[in-house]
Amino acid sequence: MALDRRKMLKRIAGAGTIAAISGCVGVEQQSTDGNGDGEGGGESTDGQPTDGTDTETQTPAGTATAWYGLSDTELALREEVIAAFNEQSHHTIEGGNIAEMQDRTTSAIPAGQGPQTFQWAHDWVGDYYERGFVVDQSDELSVGLDQFTGAAASAVQTDDAIVGLPFSAETVTLIYNADIVDEAPETFDDMASAMADYHDSNSGQYGLAMPFNPYFVSGIAQAFGGRYFDPESDPAVGLDSEETIRGFEFLVDELVPYMPNDPGFEPQQATFAEGNAAFAVNGPWYLAALNDSDVDYEVTTFPSIDGNEFTPLTGIKMWYFSKAMAEGDADARAGRAFVEWFVTNEDHLLTRAEEQGHIPVLSSLAGSDDLPGPVKAYSKAVDQGIPMPTDPRMSDVFAAMEGPVVQIFNGSQSPADALSGAAEEARSNWE
Repeated sequence: MALDRRKMLKRIAGAGTIAAISGCVGVEQQSTDGNGDGEGGGESTDGQPTDGTDTETQTPAGTATAWYGLSDTELALREEVIAAFNEQSHHTIEGGNIAEMQDRTTSAIPAGQGPQTFQWAHDWVGDYYERGFVVDQSDELSVGLDQFTGAAASAVQTDDAIVGLPFSAETVTLIYNADIVDEAPETFDDMASAMADYHDSNSGQYGLAMPFNPYFVSGIAQAFGGRYFDPESDPAVGLDSEETIRGFEFLVDELVPYMPNDPGFEPQQATFAEGNAAFAVNGPWYLAALNDSDVDYEVTTFPSIDGNEFTPLTGIKMWYFSKAMAEGDADARAGRAFVEWFVTNEDHLLTRAEEQGHIPVLSSLAGSDDLPGPVKAYSKAVDQGIPMPTDPRMSDVFAAMEGPVVQIFNGSQSPADALSGAAEEARSNWE
């Protein structure tokens, strides 16, 4: 049961984590080059050659800055991981938990004040590479992309440049309160029946808690064959297609009536975490908070929707190689060494999966029986979904959707009218 799992995770967390994830930094040495063809040596993940020569004095120690934007529940593990790396490597990593990552990176990096590496989802790859915020490190890597799932390897590349390394996948799927719902619904009718049985808004009880924004509702919005944006299609914007409109109509008719009346991220998340909703649609990042709550939860796949499959947008979390790495100095080597170690350390990646629900994309772990049940469920949702496009125009599509999606939720505009206006706005930005 989820309650027993939560107690177990709390017991194994804390002081023992560094020991579990440490190992020798040099243990994860690779014999592949950056193209994964198995040739050459290059540097190990501690900045030393893979031929076994101890040349620590020949490779000066560097100090690199790594930025990330983590919740309080995720931050302690990250600090332990950095401490473990610093203890074993002759390099040093200085971490920074950054709010408003996009604002900070787009202002600091052009001014020469950015980090060597920063963590974010892969959807910035195309835009940041075009703007010179991230750099190609394919000739410097000792980790081959063939060590990762195909989707993860593709996500960190653009124009044949490798601008970072991946470490986990993310998407949204269905979570249910096991004290309210006896078992995972096999059909949407089963889910609808369970929502109706529990829902009583006058008593603060809701059938479903789901942030109503373009990302969280994408699985249903795209379930009928529609797509927000596909750079390979003509037209690329699919917001006003019959299929996408049908997806939003389904949301309005079948799901919105069972939700709290505030579509915002925090109110929806809090409703389920406080035990006041039968179901939630959320991502693996949510599990850390649920593990600290009193909710006995289970993660499952979203049932088929009138014979159509839940099709969420998926993302790859990655460490980007920032412009500061272009210098090729000791600090750049330090940043690269940390990233290579982070993304290939199986003990650390398993700890992330067990404690925080993260989905490894290292091929040796992806889909492994070593992963906890909730992570396996999220892995299935990743397989159901479609990767977030890295085309810079995707940000325009999301921006155009923000207001109209709220209007759809509030009932102030029909899905057809709201999405037609959003599509027109997105396209106008490219003319």
